[in-house]
Order: sequence, then C-alpha cells, then structure tokens
Amino acid sequence: TGPIFHFRHHARFFSPLPPFLPFPSSPPMPLRSRATRLGLVALLALPFRSLCSLCTAPSPPFCALSVRGGARKNRRSSGGKTATLHATSGREKKSKLAKKHEKKSAAADLYSRYRGVLPATRIYMGGLMLATLLGLLGENVQGLMALDPLRTLNGLELWRPLSAALYMGPPSVGLLMNGYYLYQYGSTLESAYGTAQLTVFFLTQVSLLSVLAVAFGLPFFGQSVLTAMLHVLSRQTPKDNVKWLIFNVPYWTLPLGLMLTDVLQAQSPSASVPHVLGMLTGQFYHFHKNVWTKMGGEDWLDAPDFLRARLDGGGERKSEEDVAAAARKRRRGKGRTLRS
Repeated sequence: TGPIFHFRHHARFFSPLPPFLPFPSSPPMPLRSRATRLGLVALLALPFRSLCSLCTAPSPPFCALSVRGGARKNRRSSGGKTATLHATSGREKKSKLAKKHEKKSAAADLYSRYRGVLPATRIYMGGLMLATLLGLLGENVQGLMALDPLRTLNGLELWRPLSAALYMGPPSVGLLMNGYYLYQYGSTLESAYGTAQLTVFFLTQVSLLSVLAVAFGLPFFGQSVLTAMLHVLSRQTPKDNVKWLIFNVPYWTLPLGLMLTDVLQAQSPSASVPHVLGMLTGQFYHFHKNVWTKMGGEDWLDAPDFLRARLDGGGERKSEEDVAAAARKRRRGKGRTLRS
C-alpha cells in the first residue's frame, strides 16, 4: 500500500500520460491499478519538466506542460513596454502642449522686453509698428497718413504730421534695421537726457521736419527723425567707436553710414535727402542745447518743470558732460539697462 499511496499522491498534481510516450517495461513490476501507472509516468516526466521550465522557447513534448494560455509570466516582468494608440496619442498631446507653452513663453518674453524699454522710446516704437500695420491696408490708408499741408490746416487733419513721422515704409530689412537703431540709440538718448527731454526732442523734430518736408515734397519723414537722433548722439561723443553692421567706426560717421546704406539699397542719390534733413534738424537741436547755452544764450528747448516732474520725478537737468558720460556708461553696459 505504501508505493501505491505514493503514486496516488503524485498523480493528483500531474497531467495524464501523452499517447506518444512509451510505457516503461523494465524493470518489471506489478502494476495493479491505473493510478499506479499514472504515478510512474509523472515521476519519469518530472526531470524533463524542470528542464523545460528553463527554456525560453517551447520544445515539444515536455515544454508544452509549462505553457499557460500561450503567454509566459516572466516575459511581462522583463521591463519591456508595448506602445499603444492611447499612449502615442497622449505623447502627441503632451508635445503639442509643450510647443504651445513655448510659443506663449516666447511671446510673453518679447512683450516683457518691450515693456522694459524706456517710456518715450517705447511709445515711439509702438507708433512705428502701428503705422507699419496700417500701411499694409493699401495706398488709401497711406494717403491718410501722408503729410499734406492743405488738408492738415484746412481740413484739421492734425494727425498727419505725427503719422508722417512714424511711418517708415512697408516691412523690409531696412525697416528692421531702423527699428533696431530706434531701440538701441533711442534708449541711449533717453537714458542720457531723460524721458521729459527726449519728449521735447521728438516734438521739436516733428515741428521742424514738417516744415522742411513740405518744402522738399516728402510725404513721410520718419527716417529723418531717426537720423536726427543719431546725429545728436554722435555729437556728444564723436570720437568714440561704435558698431555699424560688422565694422567699428567713429560715432560721428554713424549717420553717414545709415545714409550710405539707404542710397545703396535704393540705388538713387535722392534717398539721401531725408538723412540730410535729419542731420540739419539734429544739428539745430545740438547747437541750441550745447553750444548756444555756453555762449550765454537761453535754453528754449529745455523740458519744463511740470513735464520733468511728471515723467522724470523732478530729476536735475543734465549738462553736456553728464549726457556724454551717461551715453558711455550705457554703451559699456553700466548704465540703465532693460528690465527682464
């Protein structure tokens, strides 16, 4: 009964004998029941089953004993992951959201930098961008912005001198360069003189250039205002070096370099007329502010006290030496900088 009980005990845990496995015939022993036969077959198949469990690929007939539903458990624990449609679409959504966030952050950074420009220069740059966008609407809109003395005086279209000072043409490489010059040197001039004095400078240039533009038949004179700004700065520190394109040139040649660039682009000497007018009006401002006052004359172009108190917080008036020192400090990165 002992061996029979042992065989019956193992027969409960193993499958029946496959039909292609021969029944052992040696050594001969009495097989009294079907349970005895099954137990003997299970004992003979046990070593082969342990070997098949180590195999990675099933090999009949014994490895079929360890296959459960066509999938192995240890494959799932190997760390491999199968991409699904839901996971792929999720990654695509995340990448789109990341790109959208980058675009928003770039726009927000550009807007914050624009807000960091000094007030008078920022307002002028905003007007320049607005006039450029309006000019894209067609020639009729450009005609409404052009300087026309009859319609300005008789029709009370008082915006025309201001719009003529803001418009510098359609979008182009030259317009980008003008915007850079306005940002760079306008901020330098404002940090040197102050917001109130730069406002007076702009009003003076618009008034003088409106008269000269009518005399020379120019519908727009925004380029002249920019050249006048560069001329005034160049007269403060004429011998200092400044970057123009890829060259280091003396400061006093910067307005001439800008004029030469426009003449070469237009391939016409008439493109120099706005620059010449800007140098004349800029020289008028420089002479009245820095030369005439040293000769004992009164400074009629000084910013009034209420405007200085409103825009500059009541700051002191700066001399020519203070303006030159402030311009040098800003150019070296030690003066007032943009807020990030």
